[in-house]
Amino acid sequence: MFLDIITSALGLIVPPAFDFIKKKFIKGKDDSPKATISSLAVTKPEVLPDYIKAYSSLVDACIREYNKDVIAGQQLSVWVCDLRASIRPIFTVISIALMFTATMMQLNIDPSIKSLMELTISSWFGSRLI
Repeated sequence: MFLDIITSALGLIVPPAFDFIKKKFIKGKDDSPKATISSLAVTKPEVLPDYIKAYSSLVDACIREYNKDVIAGQQLSVWVCDLRASIRPIFTVISIALMFTATMMQLNIDPSIKSLMELTISSWFGSRLI
């Protein structure tokens, strides 16, 4: 009983609290490519095309690294992208359905599985509070 309450409370509280602490106390650097481009446009406009060309090649390299699991440079199909994006919501919906069914039918679920389902449900709802 208490483990259920603690697990659910942590799942609801930790994601918004983490984002609040990160936004409030950890200041991001103002060294973004956009800030650099605007600074170069004012101070040294002659090096701006070289910077943009170098930055675009860096972004292209990052995209190639991110998509390295794609065979022969082909784009991921839409259903693979959709499947990857739907894993967490599907697990959350299944967890809600199993918890509801177990409650209504008074079934006993292993405490570790029950805690995992409660943590999944509450962390999903907690991430929506942000």
